[in-house]
Amino acid sequence: MLRVRWLGRVAYQESVDLQRHLFNSSSDDHLLLVEHEHVFTGGSNANLSNLLIEPTSVGASYQSVDRGGDITYHGPGQLTGYPILSLPGRRGGGLAETRGYVSQLEELLISVLADVGLPNCGRVNGYPGVWVEPDSASPQKIAAIGVRLSRGRTMHGFAVNVGTDLSWFDRIIPCGISDFGITSMQDQGLEVSMEKVVKAVTRRAIETWGDNGHDQANVVFRHPKTDLTAFSNTQHKQKSAIENMPVVLRNRETTERRRRRLDDAGVTEGLSITQRKPPWMKAHIDLNDGYRRLRSTLHPMNLATVCEEAGCPNIYECWGEGTATFMINGKRCTRACGFCLVDTRNPEPRDYDEPRRVAEAVTAMGLAHVVITAVARDDLDDGGSLGFIETVNAIRSRVPDIAIETLIPDFGGQLQPLKALLSEGPDVVNHNLETVARLQRAVRPNAGYARSLTVLARAKAHGSVTKSGLIVGLGESDDELTTALADLASVGADIVTIGQYLRPTSAHLPVHRWVQPETFEMWADKGREMGIRHVEAGPLTRSSHRASAAARGLLRTP
Repeated sequence: MLRVRWLGRVAYQESVDLQRHLFNSSSDDHLLLVEHEHVFTGGSNANLSNLLIEPTSVGASYQSVDRGGDITYHGPGQLTGYPILSLPGRRGGGLAETRGYVSQLEELLISVLADVGLPNCGRVNGYPGVWVEPDSASPQKIAAIGVRLSRGRTMHGFAVNVGTDLSWFDRIIPCGISDFGITSMQDQGLEVSMEKVVKAVTRRAIETWGDNGHDQANVVFRHPKTDLTAFSNTQHKQKSAIENMPVVLRNRETTERRRRRLDDAGVTEGLSITQRKPPWMKAHIDLNDGYRRLRSTLHPMNLATVCEEAGCPNIYECWGEGTATFMINGKRCTRACGFCLVDTRNPEPRDYDEPRRVAEAVTAMGLAHVVITAVARDDLDDGGSLGFIETVNAIRSRVPDIAIETLIPDFGGQLQPLKALLSEGPDVVNHNLETVARLQRAVRPNAGYARSLTVLARAKAHGSVTKSGLIVGLGESDDELTTALADLASVGADIVTIGQYLRPTSAHLPVHRWVQPETFEMWADKGREMGIRHVEAGPLTRSSHRASAAARGLLRTP
C-alpha cells in the first residue's frame, strides 16, 4: 500500500525523524510531501566549503543527513518529497541500484513538470536532478535529488522549486555544482500553485509505485484568499445519523476565525447546539463506592482533574476502577483548539509545589493507574516538560509500582524536552492526533498533523508504549478516519482511543454528525487489523477511558 500525504509546512528534523521511523518500522510504502522553513542540508560526503555563509546569520539552520549528494537548500515555495519505499528485487542498496532509483525519480519529476506546463525539462549527463533546457549551453536545475537506499528501502528524496526565493541558493554552491544555475517554475514564467504541483506529483507517484493500492490525505492548502473549489462540501458531506435532525449553516455564534478555518477545510454545516443528543450519547450515572471515596479524598487537595474539569462521562467508571487523570502546569492553555473548553487567557506561573501535591493525592486515593496531562505551555522554554518529569518522579518516589501514563502536548516540536521526559520511563506515552489531516488546522490550528505523528514516532523509537486519540463528528469521512488510523499504525501506536465530539459552547466547533455505535466498532476492527494492539472506540470514549485495562497487557513486567 502506498500512502501519500501532503503535510504542509514541517520542521526539517521532524521530517527526518518521521521518515526514519517509517523507514525502519513500517511495512507500507509512503510518500511524504512537505515544505520546510529555511534550512541548508548536507549529505554524507558534503563539502562544507560549499556553504558560503553562517546559516544562523540569515535565519536558517544547517543539518547533516544520511543521504547522498552535497549541500542544498530547502525552504518555502519548494516542494520536498520523501518516498519511503521497498523496491522490489533490491536488497543491497549498491551504487548501481541507487542510480537506477535516482533515474526513476528523475523520470517521475520530468513527467510532473510537463504535466504542470514546463515540458522542456530533462537530464544533464553527469549531473543528477532535473534541468530546464538540458541540451542548451546553460541548463538550469529545477529539481534536486538526494537519497538513501539500504536493504531495498529508500529514504530522503527530491526537492522541486515551485515559487522558491532563488536568492537563498546564492549562499551555497548547490550540490557542489558551480557551472550551472538554479531556477524555479516561477522564474520560468510559470505561475502554478503548490496544490497543483502536489496533485501532479501524487498522480505520477501512484502510477509509479501504487500497484498494490494507495490512499491519500492532505492538510489544507494555504491560499491568499479562501478557495473552496478543491474542498467542495459535497465531497465530504455525511448524512445525519438521526433522520430529520435539523441542520444549520455554521452556527452564527461560532467565532469568525473558526468558521473561516472550517470553510477552508470544506466543512460548512453543523448540528444545532440546541438539538437533542441521540440516545446512545447519554451517560450512565453510577455513584459507586470507589467514585465516592476518590471524590472525598481529592477535593480538599486543591488539584485539577480532567475527569471533573471536562465533565467526562466516564468519571464514575474510571474512578470506580482506581484510575484518574490529573492536569498539571496550571489551568490556562497557550493554544485555542476549536474543541476544547480549557481557559486560554495568559498562563499563570508554574506551581512548583504541584508535583508533590499530585503525588500525595495519588497515594491517598490508592490509584492503580494514573494519567498525567497538561495544558500546552508554549510560554515555557521546555513546553512544560519539566512539570511532567517532576510529577512522574514525585509519584514514583511514593508509589513505585503504580502505572503512570503521560498525556503530553507536542512541546512545540522540540526533541530535547521530549527525550528528557522519555528518559524518566513513563509506562505509557500518550499524545493525541485528535482528527484527520484535512481538519487539523480547523480543529487545532497551533498544532500539526506531521508534528503529532513525529512525537509518537520519537516515543516509539525510544521503546515506549505509545497511545493516541481521535475525536470524530467534526466533518471527517469514514475513509479519512480509517486513513488516520493507518498513519497511527505506521508510527507504531500501541493504543488508540476514538470517541464522539461534544460541543462545549456555541463558540466552539459545531458537531457535524452523530456517529453511530456500529461505526465505532467498524473503526476498532480496522485499527486492530492494521496492527494497533488495543483500540478503545465508542460514543463516550475519551483519552483516558479504560486506560488501565488498555495498558495492562502491554506494559513490560520485570
